Amino acid sequence: MDQVPGNGRSRIPVEILDLGYPPIIELPPPRPVRQRRHLWLAAILFLLTLVSTLAVGSEFAQSYANNVEPFSGDENPFAVMLAPLQHPHLLLLGIPFSFTLLGFLMAHEMGHFVACKAYGIDVSYPYFLPSPFLFGTFGAFLRIKSPIATRRALFDIGIAGPIAGFVVAVPLMAYGIAISKIVPGVQDSSDIVFGKPLLTHIFIGMFHPGADPTSVLMNPVACAAWFGLFATALNLLPVWQLDGGHILYSLISKKHKEISLAISLGLVALGIYSWHGWALWGIVLLVLSLRFRHPPVYDRWEELNASRKLLTIVAVAIFVLCFTPWPVSNP
Repeated sequence: MDQVPGNGRSRIPVEILDLGYPPIIELPPPRPVRQRRHLWLAAILFLLTLVSTLAVGSEFAQSYANNVEPFSGDENPFAVMLAPLQHPHLLLLGIPFSFTLLGFLMAHEMGHFVACKAYGIDVSYPYFLPSPFLFGTFGAFLRIKSPIATRRALFDIGIAGPIAGFVVAVPLMAYGIAISKIVPGVQDSSDIVFGKPLLTHIFIGMFHPGADPTSVLMNPVACAAWFGLFATALNLLPVWQLDGGHILYSLISKKHKEISLAISLGLVALGIYSWHGWALWGIVLLVLSLRFRHPPVYDRWEELNASRKLLTIVAVAIFVLCFTPWPVSNP
């Protein structure tokens, strides 16, 4: 932390005090100058992400109408982006998927944003990241521009995003599963199959009792909500500076690095035996955990109260409901 000039005490000779100078008035320290928020950049990225998710959403809608899994039979991964851009009317088909996905991402980031504002922390607007394939986006993020002073603030900011996103994703997933189709053998000819987390199995049992989960062709709304569950589980990993990493640091800061390294290595091992993407994530998080330490908080002695410790259990439960060892597979 940089020191502010003029805050230290200095000795003033008595002779100078007798010269009749006017009394010295101590002014409050100047407020930090906040960086200009680049709203235009956030707006452009949001519009690009809107277009990319609409384009991909049209593929989900057309595949659902044809009773096949998305991306079946397409050799060119960019083909799903090109067709709607060449025929803009196809973008309208992607509205249910796009709006569901963007609604989840906005809820997640606004959870962090509101928590930062509650503690007077300077934070940027959400930046959405477009993607040319799969779900049409790499997600979204915020830039926190001022230090987080206390463990409670760090905990609240870390957990606010996953809870807000989960609250939005659950009813959307329930609705999407409820209107989904039962198509026996739908996965037999599919190139990509999305795994089903525990929460999805629960809703399938509720709305389609007795149905084989592999025969459920998920509606585009459910597919977008699936991405929300996957992103929530990923963010809740107690590693580095992910949301789960912030929660972990606020609970046991001294063990944060060791646990981050252990979880990262665990992901690498999981990726060997299940989805290989976990191994890639594990390697990336391992490098980040070794290279960049979690920023310390000023008041590291502050205790978390009982309600926050209870929320930690809630976060673990959310992770269990959202996590799947096989997010994507080839049947």
